[in-house]
Amino acid sequence: MSRGVDMSDAVKQAGSVEEVKPRSVRVVLMALMIAMLLAMLDNMIIGTAMPTIVGELGGLEHLSWVVTAYTLATAASTPIWGKVGDMYGRKGSFLTSIVIFLIGSALSGMAQDMGQLIGFRAIQGLGAGGLMVGVMAIIGDLIPPRERGKYQGMMAGVMALAMIGGPLVGGTITDHMGWRWSFYINLPLGAVALAMVSAVLHLPKKKAQGKIDYLGAALLTVAITSTVLVTTWGGTEYAWGSGEIIGLIVAGVLAIAAFLWAETKAAEPVMPLHIFRSRNFTLMSVIGFLVGFAMFGGVLYLPLFQQAVQGASATNSGLLLLPMLLSMMVVSLVVGRITTSSGKYKLFPIVGGALMVVGLFLLATMDTGTSRLVSGVYMAVLGAGLGFLMQITMLVAQNSVEMKDMGVASSSATLFRTLGGSFGVALMGSLFTSRVTDTMSERLGPQAAHAAGSAQLDAASLAKLPEAVRDAYQHAVAAGTHSAFLLGAAIAVLGFALAWFVKEVPLRGAGPAQAGGADAKAAATSPADSFAH
Repeated sequence: MSRGVDMSDAVKQAGSVEEVKPRSVRVVLMALMIAMLLAMLDNMIIGTAMPTIVGELGGLEHLSWVVTAYTLATAASTPIWGKVGDMYGRKGSFLTSIVIFLIGSALSGMAQDMGQLIGFRAIQGLGAGGLMVGVMAIIGDLIPPRERGKYQGMMAGVMALAMIGGPLVGGTITDHMGWRWSFYINLPLGAVALAMVSAVLHLPKKKAQGKIDYLGAALLTVAITSTVLVTTWGGTEYAWGSGEIIGLIVAGVLAIAAFLWAETKAAEPVMPLHIFRSRNFTLMSVIGFLVGFAMFGGVLYLPLFQQAVQGASATNSGLLLLPMLLSMMVVSLVVGRITTSSGKYKLFPIVGGALMVVGLFLLATMDTGTSRLVSGVYMAVLGAGLGFLMQITMLVAQNSVEMKDMGVASSSATLFRTLGGSFGVALMGSLFTSRVTDTMSERLGPQAAHAAGSAQLDAASLAKLPEAVRDAYQHAVAAGTHSAFLLGAAIAVLGFALAWFVKEVPLRGAGPAQAGGADAKAAATSPADSFAH
């Protein structure tokens, strides 16, 4: 045997990764977590560096495109990376995505104007789409679902590290090394991930039987692009009823219809529609969408509330989310261990859905008199709900399809969560802005409200305002977050309701309770939880 490990053969023979090469698996997982960190950390770091970047490059009017270009490219490329991995092999597509991401990072660091930076960020986003899908799909290949719960805490920890550490790292790098190093920092991390994956991971090479579904990929890209632009621009760049937004909605609907038709004709569809025949897969896709809606909305508006209403510093904005993220990480770790030992998971989406509803409703009750301790407890409740749901949605989705569809299942689940985040930020943001404007107008009058509310104010800026204006702004932000989280709670009720319909299908893989059993064999060969049943 070579120095690396042919993981797939080992898993087939022994049934459990832990029994074969635990050290090699941990090395591969470490490399995968570095790649996952790269994809998640990037936007967190860049957000902190953006004021400095605009100061040097100019182009303030194009500022939003620095983030939008990255998000669009990531979302649009996600399903394609998943299908390419299924057809041509997971390792090659994953290494390619890392290389593209690093090229985009290096070019972004060398950008001389805002136009170049936006273009290079799009290249970076193309690679990032493959990073997340590659991590999830390779874990799906290496570790049977029954064993995968052991590693949930690791993935939740990486997410928490990115959200907490991103703004701190971004601020430190920008202040001491310059904004270009916000991009260059990806290069040594990516090089380590490349070296480790190349040396240790050995998956069987695949030879595709058909051709890539270019028509389906193009139509899906148009549909995703239209959806993301509607949620990004609606109510901000353009009014919801404007010709631009209506045109994008029409283009998106037509592209989706054409995509669904094209997928029924393609020999190797980029997103095989048969995976949605699995009840569990469809439910987890929708629940994942709702989790993205709640999580990204919370991450956006909780720091804003704490800065504007509770007087917290913007510098340590990542630390403000610590109660939510720690709760999410601990619960995810415990849930993973229980899933591995028992093979049971149906209860977790139900409990997670309930806690998400309660957490969002509690956050909606916050006002100008809410202390940081109380808001921290509310955040911990929401974090616990997310901890029950974050990894379970991916685990059950992957367990609901055949191994040959692992890539498209992982990419589809990731895509739905990403789109959920886009919708959450857009709809909660629109409601927040409307409520802030109305409250300011009620307290100060339309003209004064426009002058004071034209920008989001941090604690230092608020301190310089007249007391009446400051009081009005704080009440307006509290009213806005109330409406935003109330919407989130209402949406989360749907996720709680859907969780009751999840079917307990045995998890593939070795476990003391099921190794060699009839249920295990049935679950390993095909997803038995279709709507037909």
